[in-house]
Amino acid sequence: MTHPLTPAQEESLVAAIKAAELRTSGEIRLHLEDKCPTPEPLDRAAQVFAELKMHHTKLRNGVLFYLAWQTRQFAVVGDAGINASVPDDFWEDVKETVVGHFRQEQYVTGLERGIRLVGEQLRQLFPYDAATDVNELDDEISYGDDAPSSPSR
Repeated sequence: MTHPLTPAQEESLVAAIKAAELRTSGEIRLHLEDKCPTPEPLDRAAQVFAELKMHHTKLRNGVLFYLAWQTRQFAVVGDAGINASVPDDFWEDVKETVVGHFRQEQYVTGLERGIRLVGEQLRQLFPYDAATDVNELDDEISYGDDAPSSPSR
């Protein structure tokens, strides 16, 4: 299988996640796999969200970016804490921003922009507190069963 990211692209995306999380107690993850095994990517994103135990954050403020890169399916899903607070069209706006870049074959840029948008919203709703903040979820990109755990170097 061909890996969807170069090492530099993976580092850039992880850096975007870390930068977004520096200003919030919220948690962001990115999951990539070849093909979406469900008809709807949002359903698969919800499954992966649960598999990664993202609902175990103290404030229920985890966000998952999901991309099935070969079949070009994308979804973004947030936990109950953030869903209760964001505007109704927030997730659709994030998705459209990301997909707009995908249409121009700017995949990494699209994901980085989406991560930045989510980070800003998380910062407003769940501000960073140095005295209490703990990085509750791994910042590394997770991959589906068929993908290697990291790009070949």
